[in-house]
Amino acid sequence: MSTGDPHIIRKRSVRIAGHRTSLSLEAAFWDQLKSIAAARGLSLNKLVQEIDGARTSQATRANLSSAIRIYVLRSLMKEV
Repeated sequence: MSTGDPHIIRKRSVRIAGHRTSLSLEAAFWDQLKSIAAARGLSLNKLVQEIDGARTSQATRANLSSAIRIYVLRSLMKEV
């Protein structure tokens, strides 16, 4: 888990379908995304690829950072 400010925007590169792309998310979302990936036995890139695939198959395409935030929120809501 990050020891810094959870509100700080962090930019990271990920690989989706063989292409590198940059994502900007708050540190708190990166931390949760890494935890979810670890719990599912996936790499961070693989989980982001799954989220991207679900996003592109929907009629309304949210940007990838927004789709990741919604995914993390829904995952956390299931735990409650």
